[in-house]
Amino acid sequence: MILSDREIKEYITNGKLKIDNMEDPHIQIQPSGVDLRLGNDFRMFKVISVPYIDPKHPIENYTELIKIEDDEPFILHPGEFVLASVKEHISMPLDLVGIIDGRSSLGRLGIAVHTTSAGVNPGWEGTLTLEVANIGKMPVALYAGMRVAKITFAKLTSEPEVPYGKRGNEKYQGQDSLDESKIFKDFKWK
Repeated sequence: MILSDREIKEYITNGKLKIDNMEDPHIQIQPSGVDLRLGNDFRMFKVISVPYIDPKHPIENYTELIKIEDDEPFILHPGEFVLASVKEHISMPLDLVGIIDGRSSLGRLGIAVHTTSAGVNPGWEGTLTLEVANIGKMPVALYAGMRVAKITFAKLTSEPEVPYGKRGNEKYQGQDSLDESKIFKDFKWK
């Protein structure tokens, strides 16, 4: 069951779902989800001297953190892929899972937002990182504060036995920064 705007507002009002830093709930809360606004931080991938990225090992400095002002454009060129922050800080309740989707209006410009890992686990808390790619033919200007993605909420049939944040192997719980991949930690938990 996907929550409607009415149920989303109830979850927020009773404190079960926390979405901090919403600019205008009347605009951001949609009939079946909440629009997320682009943050000010981007991680650009650099060309580095190693022959490939090995997920078993951490690689330092393969991205560069770029910060923009609210009225400053971030130009995403064709073929580029970046990580981007959102302005909202979310705390998921134990009976909901979040699903992130890009906005159709940006897709029509060739901007693909969040193509993998669309699920936000029950119990997760932090600032979401989006995966953004320009698959179009023209550079596109992106601005901090623009609505860039939507999160919908689905009701679970029961709360998880061990929610996210209690498993001991979470890599991004509580993140408030735009972190590089921590996939190398998966190999330590075997």
